[in-house]
Amino acid sequence: QVQLVESGGGLVQAGGSLRLSCAASGRTFSTYAMGWFRQAPGKEREFVSAITWNSGNTYYADSVKGRFTVSRVNAKNTVFLQMNSLKPEDTAVYYCAKARSSIPTMTTYDYNSWGQGTQVTVSS
Repeated sequence: QVQLVESGGGLVQAGGSLRLSCAASGRTFSTYAMGWFRQAPGKEREFVSAITWNSGNTYYADSVKGRFTVSRVNAKNTVFLQMNSLKPEDTAVYYCAKARSSIPTMTTYDYNSWGQGTQVTVSS
């Protein structure tokens, strides 16, 4: 079982940047796709971004495309989410998740390990 720990959240003004990190335990990290999701109060958890096992492909929700960048360093068992030009509507708890396979999807069902989440708050 892979354990995931997110960090890097915080309070930032609109237009600012944050970089989230997700550290994974376990030797099989590099063989799985990884995803980022977020959940705002009163809303369902939604897909943000994902990356294939070898960083060959990345995927983004339309709402963050052009502003967020996902990356990973398999040698360090870490995946990152660089968030630029943040908006108040980006405020949410952000979760990283391990996919069930090497190919990511946008569906929470296809992820079987989740971190505890990190709060991102963007003030206007």
